[in-house]
Amino acid sequence: MAAQIEPFTVPTTDVDTAFDRYEAIRVRLPQAHFAADSRRVRDLGAIADSFDVFILDAFGVLNVGDRAIPGAVERIAALRAAGKRLFVLTNAASYPRSVALAKYRSFGFDFTPEEVVSSRDVTSSALANLADGGLWAAASGPAPDLSDLTGRIENLEEDPSLFERADGFLLLSSANWTADRQSALVTALTDHPRPLLVGNPDLVAPRENGLTLEPGWWAHAIADRTTVVPEFFGKPYANAFAAIERRCPEVKSLRVAMVGDTLHTDILGGRAAGFTAILITDHGLFAGRAAETYVARSGIVPDIVCRTT
Repeated sequence: MAAQIEPFTVPTTDVDTAFDRYEAIRVRLPQAHFAADSRRVRDLGAIADSFDVFILDAFGVLNVGDRAIPGAVERIAALRAAGKRLFVLTNAASYPRSVALAKYRSFGFDFTPEEVVSSRDVTSSALANLADGGLWAAASGPAPDLSDLTGRIENLEEDPSLFERADGFLLLSSANWTADRQSALVTALTDHPRPLLVGNPDLVAPRENGLTLEPGWWAHAIADRTTVVPEFFGKPYANAFAAIERRCPEVKSLRVAMVGDTLHTDILGGRAAGFTAILITDHGLFAGRAAETYVARSGIVPDIVCRTT
């Protein structure tokens, strides 16, 4: 019988603690070059003519929680009407892309399946290239259906024996992750090092009650304590942007903007990929804060800063 999962509240943290942790693991993030300063505009409409393609983060750019950002639906419609190529690139690995697409449509956006790329998709593509028949143990959180993923995968949260039996591990969600499970995984990887694939590189995610600790947070803690080097899928890593290029092979020859609300994922990742990086400040991670303070502390300088989408 599968083990019963006890109710668990994912720990939360604050922006400054999260920022300091991102800086502490900076050596594990891609490298990029940045402008000396940022151009500042009110919204994407002011710079729309400068770009052919917009790659959009979701939270803080399209929506906050279960509502669209005011004016975002109309902005996306205007960009589409102007002939812009549009993609949503999200580090959402807890559920299939179809669920994300349905959520965006419920907000009023008209994205097609080919326009939505999730880090779960990128992880699944990597699994397809590891076709050795091995058993993967997944931390899948509230969406235990893993049928959309490639490979032989079982739910780690339901079967503790997988800590010993699995040939590799997938961190897709931290929604049901506990300190005990973290300790068990550290012990398992110390005793028997195996691959660790991380489907969401984010350290934190904004919620109503603070910033929750995401798979990236736990994975970097594992890297600190074991010899295992996690493999991350999603922003800011190159594999996320390669997924866009597969859908739009000519993207490298176009004028491309990566639009997001975080420095260490959206802005760093966009610049490392060679794209113009645009930071939205009023709705996401830095809402109500002086984003320029964090820009100065990190040296991650957006090409353009917009108040809103």
